[in-house]
Amino acid sequence: MSIKPVHIIGGGLAGSEAAWQAAQAGVPVILHEMRPLRGTDAHKTEGLAELVCSNSFRSDDAETNAVGLLHAEMRLAGSLIMESGDTHQVPAGGALAVDRDGFSEAVTAKLESHPLITIVREEVSSLPPEEWDQAIIATGPLTAPDLAAAIAAKTGADALAFFDAIAPIIHFDSIDMNVAWFQSRYDKVGPGGTGKDYINCPMDKAQYDAFIEALLAGAKTEFKQWEGTPYFDGCLPIEVMAERGPETLRYGPMKPMGLTNAHNPTVKPYAVVQLRQDNALGTLYNMVGFQTKLKHGEQVAIFRTIPGLENAEFARLGGLHRNTYINSPELLDGTLQLKARPGLRFAGQITGCEGYVESAAIGLLAGRFAAAARQGRPLSAPPVTTAFGALLNHITGGHIVSDDEPGKRSFQPMNVNFGLFPPVEVPKVEGKRLRGKEKTLAKKRAMTARALQDCGAWLATGEVTKAAE
Repeated sequence: MSIKPVHIIGGGLAGSEAAWQAAQAGVPVILHEMRPLRGTDAHKTEGLAELVCSNSFRSDDAETNAVGLLHAEMRLAGSLIMESGDTHQVPAGGALAVDRDGFSEAVTAKLESHPLITIVREEVSSLPPEEWDQAIIATGPLTAPDLAAAIAAKTGADALAFFDAIAPIIHFDSIDMNVAWFQSRYDKVGPGGTGKDYINCPMDKAQYDAFIEALLAGAKTEFKQWEGTPYFDGCLPIEVMAERGPETLRYGPMKPMGLTNAHNPTVKPYAVVQLRQDNALGTLYNMVGFQTKLKHGEQVAIFRTIPGLENAEFARLGGLHRNTYINSPELLDGTLQLKARPGLRFAGQITGCEGYVESAAIGLLAGRFAAAARQGRPLSAPPVTTAFGALLNHITGGHIVSDDEPGKRSFQPMNVNFGLFPPVEVPKVEGKRLRGKEKTLAKKRAMTARALQDCGAWLATGEVTKAAE
């Protein structure tokens, strides 16, 4: 018996993962991607799952870090995004970072070769037609204006938006390694790493003060038509951080803690700029946390004042683009389905999750939900004790609107974090009551152990025999 396809609009991380999950369940998929027919302000290629900002999937620690736990749950669920990320990882201390080109090429090849997936290169400028009774919109933060307008018209609510900024990438051979040195913070060894996975550029107080002054004075890109649009705190431009106080960057991406200057060990740097490997060859490094809306000429001039980067050659300069997301707690049900139109789901950053991994995880869930609906199986949401469930619950129902501001939609993008999980009882160690840091770590380990057990049980109940092709 033939099965009608699930239509997925958008070939980013969420759409790619959704397509893979549905097809792996035995459901045909038609994946609609507008590139290269129509580009965006941030994409540079026509590859699926292109990484447009950082190349980092952040921490891979599944024991004490919420995003590392999400990595682990996605691997359990057969995630294409995680499989490709693991295959194309580059050293990054305790993080999982990937060669962006190799990663995108691997995802594209897998989807193109899957017998149940058809990729159509076209722009979908309106809501899916009614005959696409199972469809997923995964157009991400760069949703084309016509489709965004159609979504707003259907939901009766304007889309919310915020700015997102891109960090520059530098050619390794243009970095002065007589000034900079290799070291991970606290010498931490991560997946594929050595404990010396970041390049560090030190600053003394006078250099740091001059740098902050230049950031504040530098010409910025202005978007007057978007005035009032809020930034997402997890991806603030460095000049916006500098505006919040001269020491803000020293307690953020430029903090000197856990680092010792290999060229001058007795002198503690006042601030440090870190660069992380961006491709498998090790020829490109990105400036960690240096998202910016500075004009390109200003970037070159200001960033070349950083010790070790005086002769830096930039493979890509920073930029700014607009992100759009819907008011998911009001508009979506617990399976990411639009309340106003059953069968139409949303996935990825357009739902209000933030981050590569979170976006892909929501795509994973949407693909599984759509496949189950197409096959007539019960829809089973993951337990809220899992990273999947905690993130889904925040997006679709966990957000609290202040009683002091009735009618105000204060829903904001969110990374996965332990604050989204239900409390857990911290086990005693040999009758000893844990305190402080020991208790915090024990609590995180208890949460992750519970999550992985519950995730495994949830995935087991959802296993089905693939439908006949």
